[in-house]
Amino acid sequence: MQRAGWVLAAVLILSLPASAQRNFQGGLHLMLGFPMGEFGDNVDKVGLGLSGEFLWSPRTAPLSLGLSLAGLMYGSETRREPFSPGIPDVTVEVERNNSIILFHGLVRVMPKSGALRPYAEGLAGFSYLFTQTAVRNLGGFIGGNEVASSTNLDDLAFSGGAGAGLMIRVYEGQRDRQGQNIFIDLRGRYLWGGEAEYLTEGSVSIVNGEVFYDPDRSRTDLLLILLGVTGEF
Repeated sequence: MQRAGWVLAAVLILSLPASAQRNFQGGLHLMLGFPMGEFGDNVDKVGLGLSGEFLWSPRTAPLSLGLSLAGLMYGSETRREPFSPGIPDVTVEVERNNSIILFHGLVRVMPKSGALRPYAEGLAGFSYLFTQTAVRNLGGFIGGNEVASSTNLDDLAFSGGAGAGLMIRVYEGQRDRQGQNIFIDLRGRYLWGGEAEYLTEGSVSIVNGEVFYDPDRSRTDLLLILLGVTGEF
């Protein structure tokens, strides 16, 4: 009897109209980050990174709720050094990267049908800025293994903003099944970042074996341009 009850429940759920079922979206994007305002005065390079997101909405509602996670590198320095004063004939690579992790909750308004789907969104979350130095042995074309690493400086700041974009459908699944649509997704976002302390290229110096840091402190506004693929299921 219990098994029959579960089977009946499954049949009832599957027989519900598509409009009563939930709708999900997941996307992966390449991202360019342009530091703005005070942040742009201190950082003169365009950042490059990846962004992923996952959203949910009722199938008939134009409103979606979701989470977005992105990583952006806005500076990098590399040099070669002897492994140690006692082993000068072994050389290692020292790489220092300035990065940002962005984590946001988001609300998006977008039509639920059509091959072209413009949308607008609002975001709120935080940004984690950090600089990390790693020592690697010299490898082949793809680089060597990491020997040691250390975080030189990190800080956390509020981040919120707005964005707009356009999804262009390039694949449409069967109409009698939920989702299975694939879109090319192009969007822009402006994020107002709170005040944070961070390092830039040239902010770290080594004198007579001692390291010195010269961090900047400012708001951390960003303009993001994203291009990627989004699936609907």
